[in-house]
Amino acid sequence: MAQRVTLRKRQPYNTTSSRRRVVKTPGGKLVYHHLKKLPTQPKCGDCGIGLPGVPALRPRQYATVSKRQKTVRRAYGGSRCGDCVKSRILRAFLVEEAKIVKRVIKSQQKPGARK
Repeated sequence: MAQRVTLRKRQPYNTTSSRRRVVKTPGGKLVYHHLKKLPTQPKCGDCGIGLPGVPALRPRQYATVSKRQKTVRRAYGGSRCGDCVKSRILRAFLVEEAKIVKRVIKSQQKPGARK
């Protein structure tokens, strides 16, 4: 007959926060080891893919690691992925170019309107 294993915490429900594993002790007894939740990788705010270069940790553990490990040395590093940063820079550049073109066309039409 299998040996009985008793819960070590008071919470009896099988939830994500009370995951457990049966472990055999050196004395031959079976006991529950309660497991921590698995960490998830930080996601890009625009496209939602995991950010490369930033470790997957539980939220409180980010307080103990250095800033160098939480970010990437780039604009929007640690918040947006490289492809989204590239598209943002390109979009900003094209918007500025469109403003300049509009200004040039407007200045060219002013002398023509007087005639």
